[in-house]
Amino acid sequence: MLEARIQKNDKKAYWLICIFSVVVFTVITFLGRIELDVEPGFDIHIFAKINALTNTAVAVLLVWALVAVKNKNYALHRNVMYGAMLLSIVFLVSYIAHHLLAGEARFGDLDHDGVVSAEEKLQAGSIRIVYLVLLITHIILAAFILPIILLTAYRAMTGEWQRHRKLAKYTWPLWFYVAVTGPIIYLMISPYYK
Repeated sequence: MLEARIQKNDKKAYWLICIFSVVVFTVITFLGRIELDVEPGFDIHIFAKINALTNTAVAVLLVWALVAVKNKNYALHRNVMYGAMLLSIVFLVSYIAHHLLAGEARFGDLDHDGVVSAEEKLQAGSIRIVYLVLLITHIILAAFILPIILLTAYRAMTGEWQRHRKLAKYTWPLWFYVAVTGPIIYLMISPYYK
């Protein structure tokens, strides 16, 4: 096993994790209701593509990290997980930029009026239900997983390997689901971007 990177201070860690998670959730929720009326001079949906690629890269890194830890290559596992966390920050910035510039797209909204009419719902068919289920589970788990990821990382950084492993058994599949469903959601919604 690797040595601890930081000194254990659960009270401080819990506060920082809680504050960071609440701030991120609040910013995303608040900014999701705002659309800036600016013309940046480039395709604003480049941020959505970056989000999809970043999520794909995170999914690949999560698999790589899992393989590394199963092979007892703990240093590689740690470094790959740091990479996944760094890419998640890149995703967060890109996600906020996209929503500020592009606003919200609605699945099935062919005329881009912000309303999915009965006719448009009929045209979208049952794939709309699949999209909504993926989207809802993705959003809920993305909000829920952030503090768990941070706590799992904290347990590793303090060298509490048994507690880290226990948490990682839940963290990894949830984070992987969020990372994999992100690009799928992008592929499904991108035809409805204005």
